[in-house]
Amino acid sequence: MRRLMLMCNAGMSTSVLVRKMQKVAAEKGLDIEIWAISETDFEKNWRNAEAILLGPQVSYMQSKVSESVGQAIPVGVIAIVDYGRMDGEKVLAQGLALLGEG
Repeated sequence: MRRLMLMCNAGMSTSVLVRKMQKVAAEKGLDIEIWAISETDFEKNWRNAEAILLGPQVSYMQSKVSESVGQAIPVGVIAIVDYGRMDGEKVLAQGLALLGEG
């Protein structure tokens, strides 16, 4: 099972996106765990992830997050258009690409 973590300010809007991504993943028969956290929960959660996607509102944290996780975990920022549209399929594809599955 692959593990993809999304992070935003409070984890709420990203949780909606996670549900849409999970639905697409289930339809495609993918074995992936996707969850959302708030930026305050980053330290206690990042070690459980294989890749991290940041919401556009926390894109300013990309270098800090990348520095914290080192080379072990790829970090990306969700495209603002895909985030705004809550496009689960496109964001899932972005996450899978980070995981080397795309």
